[in-house]
Amino acid sequence: MDEVVVVNDGSTDRTSEIAAEYPITLIDHPINLGLGAVLKDGFRIALENNYDVFAIMAGNGKDDPSELPRFLSAIEQGYDYVQGSRFVPGGKSEKLPLFRWVMIKASALLFRILTGFRGTDALNGYRAYRMSLLRDPHINIWQSWLDRYELEIYLHFKFLSLDYRVTEVPVTKSYAHFANQEKYSHIRPWVDWWSIVRPIVFLALRIKS
Repeated sequence: MDEVVVVNDGSTDRTSEIAAEYPITLIDHPINLGLGAVLKDGFRIALENNYDVFAIMAGNGKDDPSELPRFLSAIEQGYDYVQGSRFVPGGKSEKLPLFRWVMIKASALLFRILTGFRGTDALNGYRAYRMSLLRDPHINIWQSWLDRYELEIYLHFKFLSLDYRVTEVPVTKSYAHFANQEKYSHIRPWVDWWSIVRPIVFLALRIKS
């Protein structure tokens, strides 16, 4: 059985009103709690219902839902974690801001040095996991410091360092529909970039587990 989970993280638009018109599971946060808190709600539902696979994509039009079968196909082939990439053959990036490009390349190099995985797009939020990975005793997603942008990077590092079967599949990441390129993301320079980088620092130095 497939299920779509929408978590409205304190948005002030009509997200919940529109989502409620469809046969989905809707969770409303009265205030913005952060991306990690959103994912934890989704993971909690998936774990409680013993789902096999959890896929994540952007809800603002940057990701193409029609590409989801590529992730599921890779899972069926035996991979545990599937990372979307705009840089592998078949992938495409439309109007990627320069600063984001630099950070993507830098993070890919850092993960390659630390884990040996020759990935190309560690900051791409289009992903799929086997839910069994979250039951690994070496992984604890419920830590309070993982409530914002940290959780995705925490999981990426953990899955690579614990030697799970990981692969990348080509995806399209588009920023073309954003009239104002400054509004393509809610990530605040420096402040939120630290929340993305610090899981790498904490885990590499064994400050956190």
